[in-house]
Amino acid sequence: MSATQPLRYGEQPGRIMAGEIAEQPAVLARILGEGAAAIRETARRVAARGPRFALLTARGTSDNAALYAKYLLEIRRGMPCGLTSMSTTTAYGARPDLTDVLVIAVSQSGGSPDLVASTEAARAGGAVTVAVTNNPASPLAAVAEFHIDILAGSEKALPATKTYTAELLALYLFTEGLAGGDGAAAGALPELARQVLDRAPEVRTLAGRYRFAERMVLTSRGYGYPTAKEAALKLMETSYIPALSYSGADLLHGPLAMVDNVSPVIAIVPEGRGGEALRPVLDRLRDRGADLVVIGSREQVEAASAGFALPTAHLAEEVQPVLEILPLQMLAHEVTIARGQDPDAPRALAKVTETR
Repeated sequence: MSATQPLRYGEQPGRIMAGEIAEQPAVLARILGEGAAAIRETARRVAARGPRFALLTARGTSDNAALYAKYLLEIRRGMPCGLTSMSTTTAYGARPDLTDVLVIAVSQSGGSPDLVASTEAARAGGAVTVAVTNNPASPLAAVAEFHIDILAGSEKALPATKTYTAELLALYLFTEGLAGGDGAAAGALPELARQVLDRAPEVRTLAGRYRFAERMVLTSRGYGYPTAKEAALKLMETSYIPALSYSGADLLHGPLAMVDNVSPVIAIVPEGRGGEALRPVLDRLRDRGADLVVIGSREQVEAASAGFALPTAHLAEEVQPVLEILPLQMLAHEVTIARGQDPDAPRALAKVTETR
């Protein structure tokens, strides 16, 4: 699915999502070329305020990007982080003292009322507020002190694809910028993303294998865990297959009992410490006879029932999630098409979800 080729689905269902998946190498290149300097400047100004703690606020796909930022901030910057419960502010009226706290609100549209209200309340409570959106004219961008534009361009398909990877890259550059870094480890991402997307036939083969699955389990550890959560969301919202996501550690604490040789388990295995931490989980899954699909490490792909090896052997672990999600976005698309549904317009969903 090269970004330089015409859409391969013509006018068929799913062509919009397919096109937006294909745009991602160009979007990543745009952020690195046109957005990185502004993100670094925002990070510099935030760092000068000396925040002692970070809170991340988001919904849906953006919530998975926020979870990725939590790993980045805790591991790369040593900054304690939490994920907010917006209802404490919007439903219960809580007004915590957020002096010297960094609040990052992540939203592709920047239009959900609860995100806007909670960010406004956070700023009033003394927080340093940063909005990360695809819409600099959005209400969320207006109420936050700082704004980071992810430069993904208009996204028309209901399932978010290019805005997710754009959020990941923007959050990575911001986190690195807090310590004056330039995020150089991300420089190879556009070309590597093109290489992954050009391997669509491999994903189509996986889709043919799992088009009739009644349930899927996804697992990972470390930086790969947000990928497992986002892939599960994509599968559920497009193909309607129940997809459960677990940290590998949590999977061993009970849910492993539901794993059998019928329902596939998709493991996202990073190259690095997250992948090493996942090894005992993979061993237990194989012991249970699981139909194990591995996305990531070539070594683990070769030991699995099926999989998709990623070109991440020489890529820093903290930026691998930008590539990890790509074959899983394509898998969600392909499985949905194979099941006779339209991934561009999942039932009961709207592009902007107005939770309060």
